[in-house]
Amino acid sequence: MLLCVSASHKTASFELLERLSAPRTPVAPLIAAHDECVQGAVVVATCNRFEAYVDMDEPVTAAVALGIEATLAAIEAATGVPASELEGGYTVLGGNEVAEHLFSVASGLESVVVGEGEIAGQVRRALTESRNLGTTSAELERLFQRASEAQRGVKNSTAIGRAGRSLVRLGLELADSRIADWSTQRVLLVGTGAYAAATVAALRDQGAEDISVHSPSGRATKFALKHGLRAVSAETFPTAVAHADLVITCTTAEHHVLSAATFAAGRGAYETAVDTSTGTCPVDHTARRLVIDLGLPRNVDPDVATVRGVDLLDLETIRLHAPLEELQATDTARDLVRDAARRFTSVGERKNITPAVVALRAHVFGVLDAEVARVRARGDEGGQTEQALRHLVGVLLHTPTTRAHVLAEAGRADDYVDALSALFGIEVTDPSLAPGARVEGGIADAG
Repeated sequence: MLLCVSASHKTASFELLERLSAPRTPVAPLIAAHDECVQGAVVVATCNRFEAYVDMDEPVTAAVALGIEATLAAIEAATGVPASELEGGYTVLGGNEVAEHLFSVASGLESVVVGEGEIAGQVRRALTESRNLGTTSAELERLFQRASEAQRGVKNSTAIGRAGRSLVRLGLELADSRIADWSTQRVLLVGTGAYAAATVAALRDQGAEDISVHSPSGRATKFALKHGLRAVSAETFPTAVAHADLVITCTTAEHHVLSAATFAAGRGAYETAVDTSTGTCPVDHTARRLVIDLGLPRNVDPDVATVRGVDLLDLETIRLHAPLEELQATDTARDLVRDAARRFTSVGERKNITPAVVALRAHVFGVLDAEVARVRARGDEGGQTEQALRHLVGVLLHTPTTRAHVLAEAGRADDYVDALSALFGIEVTDPSLAPGARVEGGIADAG
């Protein structure tokens, strides 16, 4: 069966999510190695959520409890966050709920800002990473592939992507009320990843022209050339910070890249550069400056909020300011996700019933073969009786096979198995018939 342990912006603080987002070692292999009943694990970790999707061997007693135990133990080992601290900060989904949840996540329906597009790529990368780590399973592969299909369906069939806004754009919109003319703003971007590229595009859409970039990892020059920006070196970074009207950080660094000390160092450098002939300083210390921290873990030390003339806007604040209408998914998008989840479950249930149908066919055709052998022994060399019997069996099996499909899709596979036992004495011992388990291959043709 499938299991999802989810901590998101809806259930956990950003401080907790920040700690979960910086594991010392990959979490999925630790989950998979916890117990032999764990068939596979995929971990989706973004700035707003940490989710472990686990494939459990259903026949095992207390599979759900074992899956949760494996996940919490892996989280503690990889991040240092004990289960006691996670209590109340996560939810557990099982069975059919898992598909609908992941499809909603991939479609941007569970994001801080509904419809943001970054999450779809993050879900795909989570599957790729687990493949590389060797922790996927056939059912997890099917789950995540169908999630990508559902996301594309929502994107192509609804306006949810246009209605929603990314965290970057929402942050800039919150800043917009205090900026009269974006073309006059000196903007410093810290980071060169995917968020940085999206930030550059969003800034230019707002009208920003004076944009420079700094990379704590030393990739500023290459990024600046690609996007037509100015690169800022480590030596001049504090000065650039003090000079900027707007600083936006979006790195994956596990330490603060900006602090009150950075501002102090930058302003000190400017004081040294005072024009002695005029006695003026090129920095206007009276102007309000804004720092937007889009990083998780946090890129900006909270002490920046104590710097005179500087306001700090972080992910927590952005989430609180997300417009109510942005937090509501359209009915159409939700319906598409539910339909996709039902189809996912339906296919799984059809696979689950396969051993029972195969067992019924084996039983019936076994009886048929014995009867055909008896008829042949009595001299039916023409084969007409055999042909008639085989046709009759095919007709008789059609309805039980169709009912198997219907009952499986309704979650009543066990009723079908019980009926076979009661009517024909057929015992289906394949453990894959347990609810939520996997069976490879399709149902055999009844004819």
